[in-house]
Amino acid sequence: MKVIGLFKNAQKTISVPAGAVACEEGDVGEEMFGITDGAVELRTTDRLIDTLGPDDVFGEMAVVDQSPRMATAIAIEDTTLAAVDRQRFLFLVHETPTFALSVMSAMAARLRSHT
Repeated sequence: MKVIGLFKNAQKTISVPAGAVACEEGDVGEEMFGITDGAVELRTTDRLIDTLGPDDVFGEMAVVDQSPRMATAIAIEDTTLAAVDRQRFLFLVHETPTFALSVMSAMAARLRSHT
């Protein structure tokens, strides 16, 4: 599920070149990411979970329950990510309730496809 345009004016962005890892399966994360430009593959050691593009989110479980990353995110082209920490996440949930629904929908879809 896409979160259209919400990350265009992000406070913190990260440039990830094609082929680079944005986050690693098993790592503890403190941020989730919104893709503002480019594309990312989410992979476990043995399978491709999803391919994401602009306005998609990933890493959301890190800000929801501080759990280890369930997948590795690899940029498949030069990519710009908006990094959202827990404080910013809570602000976005409060200010834009549909943001929370979009993030939960993305998480549910990924969990269903992963099992």
